[in-house]
Amino acid sequence: MKNHWKKICATFSGFILAGGALLAAPDSYPYNAVTTVGMITDVVKNVAGDKAQVEGIIGEGIDPHLYKPTRKDVVEMSQADIIFYSGLMLEGKMADVLIRVARKGKPVYAVTEEILDRGDYVMTDESEHYDPHVWMDVRGWIMATEVIAESLAEYDPANADFYAANAAAYIVKLEELDAYATKVIESVPENQRYLVTAHDAFNYLGRAYGIEVMGIQGISTESEAGVRDIENLVDFLAENQIPAVFVESSVSDKNVRALIEGANARGHSLVVGGELFSDAMGPEGTYEGTYIGMIDHNVTTISRALGGVAPEGGMNEELSPSH
Repeated sequence: MKNHWKKICATFSGFILAGGALLAAPDSYPYNAVTTVGMITDVVKNVAGDKAQVEGIIGEGIDPHLYKPTRKDVVEMSQADIIFYSGLMLEGKMADVLIRVARKGKPVYAVTEEILDRGDYVMTDESEHYDPHVWMDVRGWIMATEVIAESLAEYDPANADFYAANAAAYIVKLEELDAYATKVIESVPENQRYLVTAHDAFNYLGRAYGIEVMGIQGISTESEAGVRDIENLVDFLAENQIPAVFVESSVSDKNVRALIEGANARGHSLVVGGELFSDAMGPEGTYEGTYIGMIDHNVTTISRALGGVAPEGGMNEELSPSH
């Protein structure tokens, strides 16, 4: 199944990239770049700099797994000079539109699908479906930054050095973030390093920073959690005295609340450790509305709620007091 799924992804991505090769370099600056999720939008802004006007489609608190493009979105993509999306079926309901605009010769890049060629980095679930949540490991998003820089250079060769320099400067910041995430998660007592959330968006974070991840739903929010799934998690939380579980900004908290009620009925005091950003970043214009702020918020919140040591203001002392 894994090879079949990879073939589907590779065919879809290859078709789109082939469409992009038909277009010449931009006629003027800033050219119009359209992106899907905020995590992609933020990197493109950092790498493209003043060469592009970057417009993101899927905003704060919106679940990309379920997002259906509006008529306005279709017009924006049709008028864009270049398009970036995450890929690995994260934006599955946008596939038809992406194929349609690529067929017209527009450069359309699936960022995380390019990472498939870089060894066995990309994770899969129990059904051998690729896990699209690559941004949860900062090292993965460093690779995504490199892909975006290379893609912009392919589209606009005259400014290849500019994009490479911007990417290098941004990657320095990402390396600092990666070191911070490692440090604060390592400070959590080993017997409490269990991250329980609404859906399986945090497996890359778990693998990178040494914390066991348990999602009530699968890697897509379209999957359903059964009563038995919740009961099994309640048993685990109570038996291991895990102090906190987490809600997500773009996913309903219904199942997490069911966990808390079940644990309390078992005599185990369980609380919401905080709201994490999973498939969407924080409000636009805030620190949490950047990729660095998003991950800083997540690892700081996780560490503090599970008994670790992290500054309340996060790595840069920029986290909002409400977070």
